[in-house]
Amino acid sequence: METFLDANGGEVRLSFKKGAFSDDPKHVLVICRYNGRWLLTHHKVRGWEFPGGKAEPGEEIEEAARREVYEETGAILKSLEFIGEYEVHADNRSFVKAIFYGEAGKLEKKPQYYETNGPVLLEGNLIQQRWDKKFSFIMKDLVVEKSLEKILEGK
Repeated sequence: METFLDANGGEVRLSFKKGAFSDDPKHVLVICRYNGRWLLTHHKVRGWEFPGGKAEPGEEIEEAARREVYEETGAILKSLEFIGEYEVHADNRSFVKAIFYGEAGKLEKKPQYYETNGPVLLEGNLIQQRWDKKFSFIMKDLVVEKSLEKILEGK
């Protein structure tokens, strides 16, 4: 397990094992690809980032991952793989987020994207590219870097 601070000064603990924390994950981060390119979403406030969000009451965490990807990008995932979990402690509160890797089989054009301006497709080394100002602060922390490394080493 690795521990570090995020961009907002919160303590983050990252594990690549399921059930690593006392709380179950209620949030998701989905690292996606579509036709060999990285699939991100353009969040209206934060900038480019991988899809993610909070599970709805009664929703399984895998269902939340698929729903968030579709709502934010229009992508329908053909595969979804658990990568890890991380816990964030900040401002006297904490939450656990599950990390998934998904391959999209289809990308539908939607009239409206939930909280976002829709999909962004990128090629190349995202570990280096993510420092550009177009990217959300979420993309710049070690969770994304370590998760991308884990995904890429498995390929």
